[in-house]
Amino acid sequence: MFHAAWNQYLNRMRHTAASDLKLFFSRTFALSWKSIRTLIGDKNIVLMGPPGAGKTTVGKIVGQKLDCCFIDVDDDVLEKTWNMPVSEKLKDVGKEQFLEEEGKALLSLSASGSVISLTGSNPMHVASMQHVKKNGIVVYLDVPTQSIMERLELMKVDRIVGQGPSTSLKDLLQFRKQFYNKWYDVRVVCENGITATAVAEKVLHAVERYQDSESEGLISTRGLKCEQKPSIKFFSDAVVEGLAPDGGLFVPLMGLPKFTAGEWQCLLGATYAERAQLILERCIHPADIPVPELWAIVEAAYGQNFTCSKIAPVRHLTSNQFLLELFHGPTASFKDLALQLMPRLFAYCIPKSCNYLIMVATSGDTGSAVLDGFNRLTETDKQRIAVITFFPENGVSPIQKIQMIGCQGKNTTVVGVQSDFDFCQSAIKKMFSNSDYTGFLTAEYGTALSAANSINWARLLPQVVYHASAYLDLVDQNVITFGCPVDVCIPTGNFGNILAAVYAKRMGIPIRKCICASNQNNVLTDFIRTGLYDLRGRKLMQSSSPAIDILKSSNLERHLHLMANGDGPAVAQLFSDLENQHYFQLQKEFLEKLQQDLVADWCSEKDCLDAIHSVYNSTGYILDPHTAVAKVVADRVQDKTCPVIISSTAHYSKFAPAILQALRMEEIKQTPLGQLHLLNSYKPLPPVHRGLLETVEKNKQPSHPVCAADMNVLMEHVEALIQKQFMKVF
Repeated sequence: MFHAAWNQYLNRMRHTAASDLKLFFSRTFALSWKSIRTLIGDKNIVLMGPPGAGKTTVGKIVGQKLDCCFIDVDDDVLEKTWNMPVSEKLKDVGKEQFLEEEGKALLSLSASGSVISLTGSNPMHVASMQHVKKNGIVVYLDVPTQSIMERLELMKVDRIVGQGPSTSLKDLLQFRKQFYNKWYDVRVVCENGITATAVAEKVLHAVERYQDSESEGLISTRGLKCEQKPSIKFFSDAVVEGLAPDGGLFVPLMGLPKFTAGEWQCLLGATYAERAQLILERCIHPADIPVPELWAIVEAAYGQNFTCSKIAPVRHLTSNQFLLELFHGPTASFKDLALQLMPRLFAYCIPKSCNYLIMVATSGDTGSAVLDGFNRLTETDKQRIAVITFFPENGVSPIQKIQMIGCQGKNTTVVGVQSDFDFCQSAIKKMFSNSDYTGFLTAEYGTALSAANSINWARLLPQVVYHASAYLDLVDQNVITFGCPVDVCIPTGNFGNILAAVYAKRMGIPIRKCICASNQNNVLTDFIRTGLYDLRGRKLMQSSSPAIDILKSSNLERHLHLMANGDGPAVAQLFSDLENQHYFQLQKEFLEKLQQDLVADWCSEKDCLDAIHSVYNSTGYILDPHTAVAKVVADRVQDKTCPVIISSTAHYSKFAPAILQALRMEEIKQTPLGQLHLLNSYKPLPPVHRGLLETVEKNKQPSHPVCAADMNVLMEHVEALIQKQFMKVF
């Protein structure tokens, strides 16, 4: 009941004036607060945040709604303990001693079933925060720093605890955030203009969500409808299992959370990691990954591994076109944005009693990104996790192949397959669904299988972040104001990247259209235009943009499930038809719904290379072939009434032969090393990508196993790696 009301609130919030919020809440929430009171039991609700965040005002409202005791630490604990005003105590003892005395006083607090408002500096004392967390749910009232400064000015407060003469208020507030981030269980984003009553409602919802992990499960795209009690998995289970038991893909039962416009605007000026944290903590229940652990994972993923501080910067290309550069990670492709994070999520979620083999199918970039990401795990984690990557032997660029081979570690290996990506992907899915085989691996080696392709929910979810971040960056750059629409144009093969943009739109980012850009393997273009997904007689054609040389787009299944309002059996029938008859046809109303989000076109090889040449001549910027495909399609279908963000999915140096051909070089040396040196002299590579030269030089004569397109042979490679990596179970 509460969830339905809350979803209704979120859908209407952006159209509701702040002055109307109190009336709106009174009409919308018919919830018995007694049920929330019962839910928290003897737990305290502990409000934390900077001075001026409204902890006292909001705390009193929450206490009234729950009919429970409200405790203000300043008035009810500190002043009663010290028998003097807090300001006088601070003058008497100084900053350092004050924090210690304040912490000691809080240690004496004994309460249950109460609402407690902390001081702004309490979180800086470890022992006292550990004390309140033992019997409390800590709620962080996250108010924008500028709003806090304005509130404190109105309150005539020009200095707070810990602020020296050479420290600005803004810097101190920013400094304190690290302590708030360390302790909170749930966060409430307090957007500009929101009333205290509205914040109190959000606090109660956040507490209910924290206590109720059952409501945020994931279901299979091929499962029964929601009202028929589907098989529900927790986030951690879905991450570990990768693929649903019925062959479907995991999706959130209740859909993704929606942010208000004000909540998104609170992320303007934030770092990429801060944006990722807020988005992910609303999508991952703290029962699966508590906030402090999630913070550590996010900071490790987006800390020192990217050469651009913006992680995924947006830069102007020409006219109303902007490039979202997704190639600043350690393997120079957009896959790094998810695969620096996903292995850490996976390692946190897996049980300690089992070994795991990650199976990966790649059309090029995923392979090296997965290998790099899992190689960065701790030695303890690498003892329990191994990775095998299958790729089409003749379906990736020479640089991509060398990079994959060079990224291998003691627990990772790559295998070339004499087939295409679709075979590799299908083979992995068949191994997952072969219960005899998976049972044998578990019984004989104590090893379970999982996946790191975008069929894994933990791989897809982080991709939502960079689409949201790109929009916010355009607002930060004063290209648009928040609420103005943009289009996004994405080179698309397996449908994960563009699906993440659709999800960002559903979460409240004002994306108008998602433009699906294909190369000559244009099955998605035909499908989005006609509703017919037809593989009959269609052969995969190799191109200079190999990452989108795909005919069976796995993540399309998730999008169809979204369009079908969760009708799993209908989705299962579509993909059964595709498997057995090699095509399926959408009904008219289904297609019309699909086309509300998507528009599509495709690009020939010649047009792709011409675009690289043209853009370089006019701007000096070198597009990689996948980005060039998107540029051509954007030029054709975008109506120029709003900005278009083109996803630049890889660095051009990974596709040296195509780039040199496009730039009309008279002599193209045949070896990858020679090509890279030539490209580097033509236009110097960024420092991180010069590492590709070192990779090539270390692997002048690379070797790796190559096998036939035979399921049994692939299964033998899987077992061989398990035998090498893990001890047998006797």
